[in-house]
Amino acid sequence: MPGCELPLGICPDMCPAAERAERERERRLHHLEVAPGCHGGPPRADPQRTVKEYRRPAAGKPPPPPTQLRPPSVLLATVRYLASQVADSAGACRAEVASFVADRLRAVRLDLALQGAGHAEVAVVLEAALATLLAVVARLGPDGARGPVDAVLLQTQVQESFGSLRRCYAKSGGPHPRQATFQGLFLLYNLGSTEALCEVLQLPATLRASPALRMALAVDSAFREGNTARLFRLLRTLPYLQSCAVQGHVGHARRLALARLTRALSTPKGQILPLGFMVHLLALDGLHEARDLCQAHRLPLDGEERVVFLRGHYAEEGLPPAGTCHALVGSKLQGRTLEEVVMTEEEDEVVHRPVSPACGGCTSPRGLGQSN
Repeated sequence: MPGCELPLGICPDMCPAAERAERERERRLHHLEVAPGCHGGPPRADPQRTVKEYRRPAAGKPPPPPTQLRPPSVLLATVRYLASQVADSAGACRAEVASFVADRLRAVRLDLALQGAGHAEVAVVLEAALATLLAVVARLGPDGARGPVDAVLLQTQVQESFGSLRRCYAKSGGPHPRQATFQGLFLLYNLGSTEALCEVLQLPATLRASPALRMALAVDSAFREGNTARLFRLLRTLPYLQSCAVQGHVGHARRLALARLTRALSTPKGQILPLGFMVHLLALDGLHEARDLCQAHRLPLDGEERVVFLRGHYAEEGLPPAGTCHALVGSKLQGRTLEEVVMTEEEDEVVHRPVSPACGGCTSPRGLGQSN
């Protein structure tokens, strides 16, 4: 409201002591927050592991006092903890980790919204939180349904995180060192969206000229044009965070490419294509993934290394296979921890990938695999 100043949080912990005590008393602690050595007894909250959970603000109730709000420095430390300790937790499946991290990051955004912190501090926290969320969602992979995870809710959380960060950029005007990177991530996450493209094209020319945004625009252009060879060549060069953002579109892009291959190559007697060519063209993780992709679309195989494009045999049922995306995503960590990726500014240089040896010298069929 006009003339109403928001307070600054003063809570020094990742979770206020009052909430820790309440959740411990009500047995609402997540097992990732329980103190070690509680076997056989009631679970106790570990102050070093318990993270404030999201609670929707109640209508008509006063806002929480500063003692219940974490300042930006504590919020940033909370995000670092989630990225470094929780994201790679061996005691939970990836789906459970994603749900836990998404909820705690939602609480981080709420704490920022309820206090009057500076735009520069807020942007740094929101950037780190969004980067962490993108990574844990991307790590779900094809086994995402094996745990308690709501894919639609996670997608909503990512979009809301983008919204919070981009509004912060718009209010402050900058400069923000990582703005170009995260505006590019927004476009990659919404690949093919006319609305997202229009919003990016309305950014200042100096920002659009940055390497990160130029690359995101190039990927979006190749995706829209259906230029398969160029699209997957660009995807191979993207850094880790950008690859996490675009991962959700990879399966769809591969399906579109396979449909075009089918229209171009299918004959009544069948035309054979080495699976190694598909591995190279679509940046698959090996022949096994190429076989799975063909079988999911009812394309017959000739042995273990060739597919037969037989007219009338291609079919699309359900969602396209997600694939493991190790070559396009997982391999790009290159020995770094998620915390290092989240907390450091992305380099402008792209990740260069060697040509896949699986292609074995295959040449592109006429009219396919050509790029600009």
